[in-house]
This record gives sequence, C-alpha cells and structure tokens, in this order.
Amino acid sequence: MRRINPKIVIVEEKKLIGKSKRMSLDEDSSQELWTSFMPHRHSIPNRVDDLYYNVKVFDQPFDPDHFEASTTFVKWAAVEVAQHEVEEVRGMESYLLRGGMYAMFLHRGPASDFNQTLQYIFEEWLPSSSYDLDDREHFERLTEDYHPADPEAVEEVWIPIRALVSDL
Repeated sequence: MRRINPKIVIVEEKKLIGKSKRMSLDEDSSQELWTSFMPHRHSIPNRVDDLYYNVKVFDQPFDPDHFEASTTFVKWAAVEVAQHEVEEVRGMESYLLRGGMYAMFLHRGPASDFNQTLQYIFEEWLPSSSYDLDDREHFERLTEDYHPADPEAVEEVWIPIRALVSDL
C-alpha cells in the first residue's frame, strides 16, 4: 500500500438530505440504499454542489481494533443542501452532519480495494500521527460520475479526528 498523506480539515456542520438504512458489513445493503436514492437525487432542492455523501453513523464509538463485520451502523446516501426542506422530497430524511476536525484521504481505484485504504489509515497512519479517532460520523464524498468498479475512481475518505492530549 502506498503512503497516503491526508489533508487535515475543519468541517462546518452540513445539512444533508437523503436516505438511510441500518446495516453491517455482514449484511451490507449499500447497493440497495444507493439504488433507492439515486433516481430521486435531482428532485432535491437547495443542493449546494453535485457531490454525494456516503455517511456512516456508528452506535458505539468506532474502534478499528474491535470492529467486527457484524457491528451495525446507520448508512446514509445523501447530498448537502443549503436548508432542510424534506417535505418537498418524498421518502427522504434530513440529517445534520456534525462539524469538527477530519483527516481527508483520497482513495484511488475501485471500491473493491477500499479496505486496503482503511487498513492503511487505521493501522499505519493513525497510530503514528498526532491524532486520535473522534466519535463522529465517518463519510466518503463522491462525484456525480463516480463508478465503484472504475480502476481510476477517486473518492474522498473523511475520518473524524482530534488532537492527542499531551501528558505534560
């Protein structure tokens, strides 16, 4: 795995509209979620850009050392909007993504290689960084033309972090 250097970014709160589904890696229904969301994406008013958000909200603080394929989380397929007007979009829900400090990595390649990127982030980069994992949403940001099987695909991987507390 080649070394990936993240950008450290302070993210403002984001208003999202989309669809959500509880799942686990064992019972991954991401394709079903995105298939139900995509036909309605252009009917969402007040979009701020053409990007898509793949958000994971964990029930318990995410711990990569103890994460199991049966661990459940809520996944969102969503877009960012300037204001929430959910009643105008049937079947959609609103979600407020908490802001904070994030490490933003670029995953290059097909989605089938995504676990290699996560493995690098959690096993190599994070332990040797001056950051700790924070208990907030993890998300990926994708472009309109993103295709998961494309060997040239690029997606942004956003990992919530906080500065390590010194023992001085």
